[in-house]
Amino acid sequence: MIPQKILIDTDPGIDDAMAVLFACQHSQLDVLGLTSIFGNVTVDVATRNALRLVELAGQDIPVARGADGPLAQPPLPVADFIHGTEGFGHIPPEEPKGRADRRTAAHFICDQINHHPGEIILCPIGPLTNLALALEQDHSIAEKVKNVRVMGTSLRAGGNATAVAEANIWQDPHAAEVVFGAPWDVTLVGLDVTYQAICTAREFAALAEQAPKFGGFLNQAAQIYFDFHEQAKGIKGCYMHDAMAVISIIRPDLFQILEDHVEVILDGEHSGATRLSLDPTHARLRWCADVDAKAVKEIFFTTLQAAG
Repeated sequence: MIPQKILIDTDPGIDDAMAVLFACQHSQLDVLGLTSIFGNVTVDVATRNALRLVELAGQDIPVARGADGPLAQPPLPVADFIHGTEGFGHIPPEEPKGRADRRTAAHFICDQINHHPGEIILCPIGPLTNLALALEQDHSIAEKVKNVRVMGTSLRAGGNATAVAEANIWQDPHAAEVVFGAPWDVTLVGLDVTYQAICTAREFAALAEQAPKFGGFLNQAAQIYFDFHEQAKGIKGCYMHDAMAVISIIRPDLFQILEDHVEVILDGEHSGATRLSLDPTHARLRWCADVDAKAVKEIFFTTLQAAG
């Protein structure tokens, strides 16, 4: 089977690290590049962390620096209380050997899509600002992308940034509206399904023993993540947010996928919320309503166990 070409737009972030390391090691995925974005951390930290992840994965994958703030609203605080100031929990910052691509993330995205028309799945697992800027630069990319697989939104499950808003959409709802309204095929992998897959601290500890390189890194980084989820949600583990979006690319059969009109709330007390709509002027999108969480977790852990 020919590996699926993907571009990952990311704000690493612990769950981003889970997704990126998984994607780099899975035989059915060909990661053409990472683009960084603000969100869990600043864009400078995100760029450095993306470079660190590709070096840890042992792969020569370009990284392009993205936007440092939202399209229209003032920047919101980074989630350092969840991911740590440097993004990887208590792991100290380390300067990568590589350097970011000279192109902006938007420029890089446009170049890759135009070079591989009809072949690339875009997988944004942070705020959608870079994709909105890429569309502004070259709107024709919407006709040349195979699919856009978004980790974001919550249509039934409530929010994680506010009571109603999922974090990636909350960080830049105006960008989400642009991306959702473009004439490309969008599938949402949001809290409706990611909340169903809990990776336990015990499972991460076992992964660290079985695969010291990747599992050891993720287990060390995730300790702050586990502490946050225990205090906030009463669970001794974490949700599989970003990695689930990547896994949905290779195993869509594990998901119940519906199609509806989706509205993004742009301001006010519900800013960043997403909701199903009967208004046909809102974008019609595919969204994941249910998932075989056990199977998704098994794919994640067995892939990284085999990688080392």
